Amino acid sequence: MTSPSTGPSRWERLHESIQAKTPIFDLLRARFRHPVRGSERDFVVLSPPDWVNVVALTPEHHLVLVRQFRYGINDFSLEIPGGVMEAGENPITAGLRELREETGYQGTSARLLGSVHPNPAIQSNRCHFVFAEGTVPTHALEWDQDEEIQIMTSPVDAVLALARSGGITHGLVLDALLLFEPHWQRIKAGAS
Repeated sequence: MTSPSTGPSRWERLHESIQAKTPIFDLLRARFRHPVRGSERDFVVLSPPDWVNVVALTPEHHLVLVRQFRYGINDFSLEIPGGVMEAGENPITAGLRELREETGYQGTSARLLGSVHPNPAIQSNRCHFVFAEGTVPTHALEWDQDEEIQIMTSPVDAVLALARSGGITHGLVLDALLLFEPHWQRIKAGAS
């Protein structure tokens, strides 16, 4: 056994096999070996594609929000636009595509805020956060077959307050807002 002072060991991934394929992820059985103890174990890994979420700022300093029914929680969720990336797709390109398809908004500039592992205990993918500025509605909506989305905008400070008070519960949206907030503080300081 490793000492807590030396840190955990990196397990060796021996092989993996697909147990089930679904439209949104593959379910894998991954076999790992502990480098010190030599013990082997199977672990379950969800392998979805990477995702992208977009913090879309309008010229009026409002954020574009989407409210939609989420099957996992059997309830509505207030979020920022986002979705699944195509294999090899650039996060900024994917983010702007998702923003346009879900909301009809398009921005004048965009940049990557950062990326996270949504749940590294069981998932292999990443979620990327894009900040799009100067977003205005310019396109027709291009929803997927099962999408029904209420599109709204709200002042940035109101959205941040809502996130802090528990009105936004989607963990990845909260991550995006956390990464966006320093940019917002600089924008606000420049506007005053």
